[in-house]
This record gives sequence, structure tokens and C-alpha cells, in this order.
Amino acid sequence: MAGKDLDPSTSPRALLGAELRVARERAGMSQAELGEPLFVSGSFIGQLEAGTRRMHLEYARKIDEILGTGGFFTRNCEAAAKSKYPDHFAAAAEAEALATEIREYAPQLIPGLLQTEAYAREVFRAYQPTATEQAIDELVTNRLARAALLSDPTKPLFWCVLDEAVLRRCGEDPAILAEALRHIASLVRSHRIIVQVLPFNAGFHSGMDGSLKLMSFADAPPLAYVDGIGMGQLFDDPATVAQHGLTYDLLMASAMSPRKSLALIESVAEDYEHDQHA
Repeated sequence: MAGKDLDPSTSPRALLGAELRVARERAGMSQAELGEPLFVSGSFIGQLEAGTRRMHLEYARKIDEILGTGGFFTRNCEAAAKSKYPDHFAAAAEAEALATEIREYAPQLIPGLLQTEAYAREVFRAYQPTATEQAIDELVTNRLARAALLSDPTKPLFWCVLDEAVLRRCGEDPAILAEALRHIASLVRSHRIIVQVLPFNAGFHSGMDGSLKLMSFADAPPLAYVDGIGMGQLFDDPATVAQHGLTYDLLMASAMSPRKSLALIESVAEDYEHDQHA
């Protein structure tokens, strides 16, 4: 039987994954062998064990049955599933925190990991114009907590392609966008992130369907995440992830060089600082 019930305050998903690995190895099963009766791949089991995938209740019940763990995973599944993020994004946000490399294409907005407090607040207010200030405060706090991921000086590697529309989409106060762009420029100049801008004159390109996030891990297969309005999907199928990887490679090829991108970002920021935007 697996160990005692998990403490929800101490990374329950990672602990649950560690317990799954112990229980599986004790049963003498490979990841692929455990995945077969669950109708998932061995790599999916690996992602559960690494904590990059959430264990849903139906899997927990079946795992308890297969491994003879006395309801341990069923009992702890609810604790491990708790998240401060929306359901469609929770799995991606929690995987993001474990990634060694993140590559992202942003077609409309500055990515969450790069947003300033004022920019995030303006974005959330646009999404939810009737929400209370308390609700907006909570959303902003959670987004800034995600952004703290980049406080580590070396990891994860973060490489982003920004559509030029991201640089030009301004709210009521141009100073907010100027501050946000200066923040990105500061991260680039400190060699913490790599940013390229995909200019309008690039024409049609491979990422016109929407945003894309690619995540690589030290001990689990890579993941791809795509999203839309109130929805998102996390992919682990190798062929699908590889296809999204090609999409990102094509975006990089169409984008401006990092040096020219930085110059454009700082130039646009200066325009907004002087309220000279078109």
C-alpha cells in the first residue's frame, strides 16, 4: 500500500506522482503496462509521476484497483487537483512551473509570465468588466506569482515570439503598455529571456490559428498547450507535439532577429511614453 495521505499544502501533485512511481515499481509494472488498462500511453503515466499531469478521479480509482493501494490515490486525488487557475489552464500552469524550457508564441497579448501588475490588471478587467475588485486582485496576484518563475537567474529557458500586434495593442493608458514593454526589454537586456517580434510585414504565417506554448522537462516528455477564449488543450502525443514544434520553428524563422526585436520593443515603448502612438 502507498504511504499516508498527502498534505495538500506541500505540492500534492508532485507527492502523488512520487507515490505512484513507488507503487508501480513495487508492483513490478512498467509505465506502459500501467497505462494499457487505463487506455493512456506510458508517457502519460510518466507525466503523472513527474507531476506535470493532473491525476483525474477516474484514473485514481483504476490505479488503486490495479496496484492494490487501498484507495490511497482516490482519497488524495482531490487534494492534488486543487488549483488557483481556471480548469482549462490549470494543468498547463502547473506543468509550466516544472519545465526546463518554455517556448511561447503570443499573437495578441504579452504572455502571462512577462506581464506587469498594471498590464495584468487592465487585461483581467477587459475580460471581466463586471467582476469585483477583490476578484480582479486575486487574478492579478496569481498571475504575478506565475511570473516569479523567471526570478531564477538561469531556468527555465524562456524563448518568446511576440506578434507585432502585442506591441501595438494599447488600453486607455499608454503608460501601462510602455511600462510592460520596458519590463520585457529589461529581461532581454539582462539575458534572462529571448524575444523575437513577428512583424506585420511577415504576412501570412504558421501561427495564425492562435497562441502556442511548448514545454520541455528534465524527466518527462514534452508538452504543447494551445488555448482560446475560456478554453485550452494540453497535448502529450509525440506527433502532435512535434507538429506544434515545427509551427514554432517556422514562426522563429519569420520573426525579426532578437537584436532588431529589442530595438523595436524599446522604440515602441518610447512612443507610448510620449503618447505618440497612432
